Amino acid sequence: QLVESGGGFVQPVESLKLSCAASGFTLDHWPIGWFRQAPGKEREGVSCIASSVDGGIWYADSVKGRFTISRDRAKNKVYLKMNNLETEDTGVYHCAAGKYSSSYDTCSPDEYGDWGQGTQVTVSS
Repeated sequence: QLVESGGGFVQPVESLKLSCAASGFTLDHWPIGWFRQAPGKEREGVSCIASSVDGGIWYADSVKGRFTISRDRAKNKVYLKMNNLETEDTGVYHCAAGKYSSSYDTCSPDEYGDWGQGTQVTVSS
């Protein structure tokens, strides 16, 4: 099971860092993705990272240059650092584990499982 944390209420241009932790398995062995769902919208891929063996990172165009995904092997966590937040970034953010080694490159929710409960990110002035 994956557990997200780090969400909150911030103003535009501020930053947040989300964490994804796992119990029972090693995140390093799997592609891990961050997804978000805004009210009334479908869940979308934000950023996905390949397993440490395969390498590779994918970002949605809307977050390129602002968000950074990373791993901490020692802590068995995956992070999403979000800078210069915009109101359009508001939503519930989930992390999930990819079903296939190539899942990071599509970052499609259909290819991910073991979803966490999510953490709310609200960006508003």
